[in-house]
Amino acid sequence: MSSSLDQLKASGTVVVSDSGDFESIAKYKPQDATTNPSLILAAAKKPEYAALIDAAVVYGKKHADTPAAQAEEALDSLLVEFGREILKIVPGRVSTEVDARLSFNKDATVAKALKIIDLYKQQGIPSDRVLIKIASTYEGIQAARELEAKHGIHVNLTLLFSFVQAVAAAEANATLISPFVGRILDWFKASTGKTYTGAEDPGVHSVKNIFNYYKKFGYKTIVMGASFRNTSEIKELAGVDFLTISPSLLEELFNSNESVPKKLDAAATASLDIEKVSFIDDESAFRFGLNDDQMSTEKLSEGIRKFAIDTNVLLDYLKEKVSA
Repeated sequence: MSSSLDQLKASGTVVVSDSGDFESIAKYKPQDATTNPSLILAAAKKPEYAALIDAAVVYGKKHADTPAAQAEEALDSLLVEFGREILKIVPGRVSTEVDARLSFNKDATVAKALKIIDLYKQQGIPSDRVLIKIASTYEGIQAARELEAKHGIHVNLTLLFSFVQAVAAAEANATLISPFVGRILDWFKASTGKTYTGAEDPGVHSVKNIFNYYKKFGYKTIVMGASFRNTSEIKELAGVDFLTISPSLLEELFNSNESVPKKLDAAATASLDIEKVSFIDDESAFRFGLNDDQMSTEKLSEGIRKFAIDTNVLLDYLKEKVSA
């Protein structure tokens, strides 16, 4: 019998590696790969990636005068250096994240995204092989709308925890969203003290609702479940568009022969009784809807804070390098 990983792929789900480690990406043969500041920070400190750090430092010194500014330039370059190497392994696309500190500034997010795409183009990599990752704040979603419509740049809206965010993202014609399954589960376990399994998992339930809504109303935005805590969550979402999975859980699926039946089916959504709603042009409704969801509000805020902290740690590391 084929592995659980191969069965997952056979269900119609595209498997994406959630890693900055090239060796693990190559092993599991994903279609795409995603990175974030935390993953890049962890990888950057490994000796085997020293050449990428050195290249980024050279770029930073060439394009700025002060150590702080050089570190900022080096960070942008480093993200692209990792992305370039990942694209040598995966046949599809790599997701590269915009600085989380810009999450509430639409214009700065757009400018940073354009810069990242330009850096990729300087490496000979076309924009259609890159997804720009942006936090799913109201400003981030509006930035995605502009990038997709005006610049033809593909966006991955990340740190997505609520139906409100998902609806606005689809209305913005974002290429892809990353609802964070495991982090939703974490919040509910901490808040209720309950143990959730299988389809009862609130993170799984959230992704299923979003998938059904998108398919019911014909939205083209890809649903990519992310941030898993166990393989049972992954198996419950077999059939969803994409899943981005950490190396440890990919390894479990790779070594397992347990059955992975298809659970989500776009064709089955036609008969569902779902009301269509809108948030993209109503900022107050978006903010109230998000605010009314305690879990989503807390997890979005926490996610942005953590990514910003790791970005600052990475900048300090690069500042030491450019100053050496």
